[in-house]
Formats: sequence, C-alpha cells, structure tokens
Amino acid sequence: MLLCRVGSVSWGLGLRSGALRAPALSCRIHRVGTSGDAARFRDTVLLPHTHFPMKLNNQKLLDRELQIQRECGFDQLYTWQRERKAKKEFCLHDGPPYANGDTHVGHALNKILKDVRNRFEVLRGTRVHYVPGWDCHGLPIELKALGQLHAGDLTPLQVRRKAREFAEAAIARQRAAFQRWGIMADWGNCYYSFSGHYEATQLRIFQDMHSKGLVYQDYKPVFWSPSSRTALAEAELEYNSEHLSRSVYATFTLTALPPKLAPSLGNALGKVSVLVWTTQPWTIPANQAVCFMPKAQYSLVKRVDSEQLLLVATERIASLTSALGTDLQNVTTFVGSDLEGGVCQHPTISGKEVPLLPANHVTMAKGTGLVHTAPAHGMEDYSVATHFSLPVDCMVDEEGRFNELAGKDLQGQAVLDKGTDTVICMLQAAGALVKEEWCVHSYPYDWRSKTPVLFRPSKQWFINTANLKDKAKESLQKVKVIPESARATLMAKLDGRTYWCISRQRSWGVPIPVFYHRETGEALLNKLIPWIVGYLCRFCCSPSLN
Repeated sequence: MLLCRVGSVSWGLGLRSGALRAPALSCRIHRVGTSGDAARFRDTVLLPHTHFPMKLNNQKLLDRELQIQRECGFDQLYTWQRERKAKKEFCLHDGPPYANGDTHVGHALNKILKDVRNRFEVLRGTRVHYVPGWDCHGLPIELKALGQLHAGDLTPLQVRRKAREFAEAAIARQRAAFQRWGIMADWGNCYYSFSGHYEATQLRIFQDMHSKGLVYQDYKPVFWSPSSRTALAEAELEYNSEHLSRSVYATFTLTALPPKLAPSLGNALGKVSVLVWTTQPWTIPANQAVCFMPKAQYSLVKRVDSEQLLLVATERIASLTSALGTDLQNVTTFVGSDLEGGVCQHPTISGKEVPLLPANHVTMAKGTGLVHTAPAHGMEDYSVATHFSLPVDCMVDEEGRFNELAGKDLQGQAVLDKGTDTVICMLQAAGALVKEEWCVHSYPYDWRSKTPVLFRPSKQWFINTANLKDKAKESLQKVKVIPESARATLMAKLDGRTYWCISRQRSWGVPIPVFYHRETGEALLNKLIPWIVGYLCRFCCSPSLN
C-alpha cells in the first residue's frame, strides 16, 4: 500500500481496491510494509507481456539487427525486384544526406518514408529504381574535419585530404546504418559527389552554361559569413526573428540646397538636416548617398524642443513625433522629386559630401522616408550605385572587421560589436546622433554557425538565373505539386531570384575551372579549361569508395 500525506490531510491508495480519499494540493509518498509486501502486490499491476528484452546493449542490438537482415533477405530484395518482369518502372531520385556525421532521427524519417513508397510500388508490381548517394562537399564537412585546427595552418591539399577522409568515414557509418534499417536500395552502385565521374559531369555542365552566357563573374554585395569567412547563397541562411540591433536616427546636414527648393529655403542653408534611420549603424562610414521616393510627399519640420529643422517624409511625421518624443511642426511640404540635386555633409567623414538621389526601393513602412545608402552593404543600395556611378568601397574584411579604408579609429574592430559602438560615438561627437534605441527585427544568420551574416562586396562567380526563369517556370507547370497551393510559393521564388552565387572561399568543393592572371587577377575561362579540369577529376581524383 502507498500512503501519501498532504499537509494535515492523508489519503490512501490500495492497489487492489483503488480506493481514494481526500485529494490534495501536493503529496509526499511513504512506503508502508516490507519487501515481502512489495512482491505480493507486484502481480496486481496489469502490464502487457512481451518476448522483447527490456534493453539491449550496443553489440546485442547490432547482432539482432543483422539477424533480422539475414532472415528477411533485405539485401536481396532490391536485386530480386529489378530482375522480375514489370510493365512500369518507378524512379525515386535520392536527395542525398550530408556526409558530415552519424545518423539521427532526421535520416530515419527521410530514408524510411522513401522506403515505404518504394515497397508500395513493388507491391503494385512496379520495378523500382533507387540509387542512394551522398553530398560529400561543403563547409559542414570541412569544419568538422578540421575540428579545432585552423585552416590557415594547413595547405589546401591537406584540408581536402582531411575532409575527404572524414566524409568517407561518415559515409561508411551512415550506409551501414541504412542497411541495418532494411532500406531497399542499390547499395552496390551508390553515387558520391566527390567522385571523379561526378565532378567531371558538373564541370561539363559548367562549361555548357558558361558558353550560353549563364555564368559570370562580378564584384557585388553578397551574404558573407564572418564566422566561416566565405560567401553564402540564400539557401544557406536562416532568419532570426528575435535579432537585437542598436538602431539610430542620424542627421546629414544639407550643404547645398536642391535647386527647386533653394528659393524657399535659401535662408535655411546649414540649418536643415536630412533625418535617416538605420538598424546597422556600422554601415554609415560606407555611406555614399541618401535616397528618397520621387513621388512621395516630404516636409520640412521643426522640432519644438530644439528648433532643429529636419527633412522627413510627410507620411512619417506622426510616427516620428512618437519615436523622438517631441512635437514636429510642419513648416512646408513638397514632392520628393524636388529634393533632387541636394548635397549633404557625411556625418562621420569630415569634408565628404553625399548626394540626395531618387530610388524606387524607398518605402514608408518604417524609418523617416529617407534612406541612408551604403552600396557596399546592400543589394538595393548597390543598384543605386550602379545607376548613378557611385563608388562601392568595402571597409570590412573577411572576418567582419573594419579595414584600413575605415580609418584608424575603426580599423580592426568587429563591425557588429565594438565597431558599432565606435560609429555611434562618432555620430554623437559630430552632433549627428538624434536618438539611439534597441530594435528587435528579423536578420539573416549563417545556418551552420548560427551567427549573424553581413552584406559585403567581393568578387564572386554567379549564375544568371534571370535568363533561366522562364524555362524553369515552364518546367514547373508540368510538375505535380502536393499540395497544389505550394506551387505559388515556388513560382514566387523563381521570380524573386535573379542570380545565384556559386563561388565559396573554401578548399573543400568542386573547383571553378578558371585561371587568373598572376598580376592583374583577370580571369581566363574558355571551352578547353573545364574539359582539362574535368579530365583530371575523372581520372586522377577517383575516391576509394568507387
């Protein structure tokens, strides 16, 4: 019998009778009786009976799995169903797992669901074609292979050798696990993305795409991971909706009035400032312009508490009044296109002036309706720079620190940490800081290292997906999508992506078959080079797994 006491109230639970008295808020359980009583009541608990052992150690579990394989003939099932006569064939393309570790529940879900579908097709009398494979390249494998070692301590050949050995060992363990699970597949003919034949095929496709003008090299902002020190594609990002940034309201003092506003604002020269808002203060040293929406309404407002004159979007006055904690008196209103031709003083670089420029990407959802523009750190900013021939100076190095172009006060500081602090102090010292506040917003992270990424310009290789979009959408229309509602999302993805960054600053991967001029760095790429590299991959780089 078990006796539970709650404060001054007790209740007893008889295992035979199930009697219950006085339920209470909490209880302490006391065991009553001897070990003989426990044995006597054990048989009164009704539990299912099974021949399965309570637990198996690792070796017994492995032996049992191997026994099941032999008795059920799992290793012969795939060959048998391939050799039998069938009117139809079902081919399941295996999206490969990464060769970067041991199996987990995600592998089980993936492989077992595929196996269920394949066995269903076998029961229907269909011949199944299923060749498993592994994705053997990429940063996850390289990072795990190196462990605590620094890539700079090894030559590229040493890094590749270690990564290859790690991938081969991971594949062996994963394949053994999949076979123990009884997955029906062509295990004698697996594919590996690091095999010479596979890489040679990729290079032939690269050459074909380059000959059609679909591959190009360009210097433009890309997602950059300081933790991994490499460029990233959008598919390698995850967005943290709880990212915390230090946002600022900052002013750019007008040094030359827009021609259309000069007659009415002539006496205010030197007293009027453009107000901008940004969640990335570290990008302000790289500012090259302030953008406005040509068709929107803008106003010159006066702060009641300081008599300061600010240029802001008319639509944003009410929100800014609340954000700045002061009334804003509307002095005059005009259309955005009237701002064209204005020039501002850069808030952190003495003697530098930046223009007011029209841009369609400016919105009124947040901020002031005037956008601080740093072409090196944003794709829309870069588009403005391309259109107006603005410089795209990169002040951030591969580790996410300010370089020498940022000046002595900033050089060497991490832009997302100490660098941000210093820039805000510089704004305050210049009298350009209006307000600083914390802002919670969505921000891209490196999905591998779980750390924030940057937009940073570098010379990379891209695929022009804009020219492939129409063919891709046409092909997608022929695909059966389940659920059908997901088709619209796929179409939107195709419409939204105009290029794909394919180059990475790492050692472990398929090389881009390009030679560079030793002095100028100019790229040399023709039909012969991919063929030569592909030949070397095919006949000189075949892995031991093949």
